[in-house]
Amino acid sequence: MDLRYFIAKWENEGQLKRVKAQVDWNLELSHIAKLVEEKDGPALLFENIKEYSSPVITGVYATARRLSDIMGKSGTSSLVELTREWMKTLTESKSLVESKETRSGPIFENVIDGDKASILSFPVPRYYEQDGHRYFGTAIYMVSQDPESGRVNLGTFRMGVHDEKHLGVQILKGKTTDRILQRYAKAKKKMPVCVVMGGDPLLMIASAATLPGIKSAYDAVSTLRGEPLNLVRGELTGLPFPSDAEIAIEGEIDPSILKEEGPFGEYTGYYTEELFKPLPKPVIEIKRIYHRNNPILVATTVGRPVGDQHMLYAFARNAALWTELESMKIPGIQSVYTLPEAAGRFWVILSIRQMYPGHAEQVAHAVIASNTGMYGVKGVVVVDDDIQADDLDRVWWALGVRYNPLRGTQIIQRGRSTPLDPSLGPEDNKFITPRILINATIPYEWAQKPVEVKLNEEVVKNIRARWQELGLGDI
Repeated sequence: MDLRYFIAKWENEGQLKRVKAQVDWNLELSHIAKLVEEKDGPALLFENIKEYSSPVITGVYATARRLSDIMGKSGTSSLVELTREWMKTLTESKSLVESKETRSGPIFENVIDGDKASILSFPVPRYYEQDGHRYFGTAIYMVSQDPESGRVNLGTFRMGVHDEKHLGVQILKGKTTDRILQRYAKAKKKMPVCVVMGGDPLLMIASAATLPGIKSAYDAVSTLRGEPLNLVRGELTGLPFPSDAEIAIEGEIDPSILKEEGPFGEYTGYYTEELFKPLPKPVIEIKRIYHRNNPILVATTVGRPVGDQHMLYAFARNAALWTELESMKIPGIQSVYTLPEAAGRFWVILSIRQMYPGHAEQVAHAVIASNTGMYGVKGVVVVDDDIQADDLDRVWWALGVRYNPLRGTQIIQRGRSTPLDPSLGPEDNKFITPRILINATIPYEWAQKPVEVKLNEEVVKNIRARWQELGLGDI
């Protein structure tokens, strides 16, 4: 179930369109994709890109329909339903399915070394007018290996093109890859890396999610698919990557070398580099490129929500957060929703079945205490179990009629922030943010609760039986 499988499936089902007219990689491609995404349109396969012969695909993750397909579900499931399935599979499986190694695969159809190994041999887009670079990395994951534990790590990063042989990579402080890089720096060694694009689309989601108790994102995808993912090893780095990836780039990062990278129009919908200046970032020196025949470059438009980056990010973070909350053994959690509308990170809604006084507050605090929720989340809303977390109409209803600002609001002064948050001004610490916890439930301990206006269930049942007779069959 690689990228090409889904392209064929979506084209057959009207979920993908081929753009055959010539399109410029410089701004035009990204702008077309963004306009289509904002209309909940199909994925686009650009086949005629100025100066290039290979294609670019956009919108892979942009709709719940395509996310459902990627998860192997028929029809359209909501993010909450897809997250529930992800969590159930990875936490309730009797045994995890491990990936397996093979010696061959279509990724080896082309192997390019030395001076010929140029990142600009691919139609790398320039997304927005004020971007500092063309950006190869908006839908890639980078493979690295901890030199102490040997654990293989997959992480998602933006990657700007410095020149044909060098990619800037935004590795945020304190994250897993940063800790690995610091170990190489301590040993005064360069860090081998492999940048991967394509293959099973689930890999992008898994590489962006926290996967407690699972050896690697490769094993998570194998378990979700119910069969081993086929991996090969790079001949220079020894790092594993899928045999059916579109592009794989082997290289290394010298921890002592930083080069100015940015700015970039981020998933927040803003440029967030301090004072709008490029900042020093690590650099990947490209050593070898592998790619399939007619390789497909995967691009996400990023920018303001909602686009495919926000859907992907919201799903990945939601899956990680819900799994962590379940592992805490907190009872009563019915559904969890990290809002794509809030850039897929900053706000979380939870539905709970209250069992004791203070239950809603416990859940809210658990979110910001979790590994996933502690980073960047600045708003948590808790609602009762008669409202699903992604039913935003009913969430607003609860905020209107159940939420008491004095009783239901807690402000947490300090929490871990992402430096990409544009609400943090120049005078703010870019790694610290305040947080708000909102309890929009009816207090458990109230002896006399508000009486809700409800439809009579027997009357509703009879009406449903007469639906066609009433001439309402098309509703």
